[in-house]
Amino acid sequence: MRAKLASTHPAVNYIAVSDMNPGAAQKLAQTVGAQFASADNDEIIARPEVTAVIVSTSEGEHLAPVLRAIELGKPVLVEKPIALNLADADRIIAAANKAKTSVRVGYSRRFKDRYLIAKEQILQGRVGKIVGGAARVYNSRSQALAMLKRNPEATPVVDALTYYVDLMNWLLEGNKPVEVFARGQTGVLKAAGHDVDDVNWSIVTYADGAVVNLGVSYALPEKYPALGHAARVEILGTEGVMILDDDHTDQLMYSNKGVPHVYLPDHNVNMVFLSSGTPGDWALGDFWGPIANETRAWLDHLATGKPCVHATAQEARCNLEVTLAIQLAAATSKQVKLPIAGRSAIDQGRVSE
Repeated sequence: MRAKLASTHPAVNYIAVSDMNPGAAQKLAQTVGAQFASADNDEIIARPEVTAVIVSTSEGEHLAPVLRAIELGKPVLVEKPIALNLADADRIIAAANKAKTSVRVGYSRRFKDRYLIAKEQILQGRVGKIVGGAARVYNSRSQALAMLKRNPEATPVVDALTYYVDLMNWLLEGNKPVEVFARGQTGVLKAAGHDVDDVNWSIVTYADGAVVNLGVSYALPEKYPALGHAARVEILGTEGVMILDDDHTDQLMYSNKGVPHVYLPDHNVNMVFLSSGTPGDWALGDFWGPIANETRAWLDHLATGKPCVHATAQEARCNLEVTLAIQLAAATSKQVKLPIAGRSAIDQGRVSE
């Protein structure tokens, strides 16, 4: 998707793609008209024609290509999370600061119309001071199991609830999270061999006392009709309230032929909430939605200097720390103060006491 979007951007005149499967890299290159393909990330990042890098690897493989791009002074857009532990996130931030290279992290919820419009209302002061909020996201166990198979540390909290941690941190920009309390419940994901919560609910407290409730369940039935995130977000302020229904239950289709899942090959469902695919949707030969908006906005930023709202590496590190704190709080049944103390266990991706 990223390569296809880049191939149609007027400022892009050279594309190199890599994939650990050389055949897949060549196929993608032919599809998007790329000038170069390789099975080696470093080889394409080092190409002199390449002046910007998008890292869309699996979650646990972000570090090496991001550091390589930084080393060569090339701006990077990396998909969330920035890393799966704080030590790797800190390495990226230190390298970027030293090289004075831009690193942005893709949290695509920032590029959904409803959330962009919500941010504008807050900037205009229409809800007053934010005193509380809530966000929850549901998805099927099918996507959770695929996510955990490729990276056991990419849990529903770290890899999915992170979108809404980021969203709340962005909407409450300038107000730092300082404390986390959480509870979780294991079930079908643990039965499938992954010791992670099916359901997790947390309360995050911010520096000025604002409280936010965050929840996730990535263990709904295999054929749950959402093809991605089914979410709801609420913002409570001293002068107003916003209720943002992102469940997509208003767009229902049933098809005997089945509808494919954007992320899961050979996974078809008969009843679907249209527009619930997390990245967006193909329509009339083009891709529409958050990933398209996010990718084009970054390319516009590089080409014209136009400001963009992509998360900075430091913001992404904050999001990662909050999600790790949520897991730690749920595992220990204790409040967790931020920044996290005794980070060694967290940095190893573990949440034991």
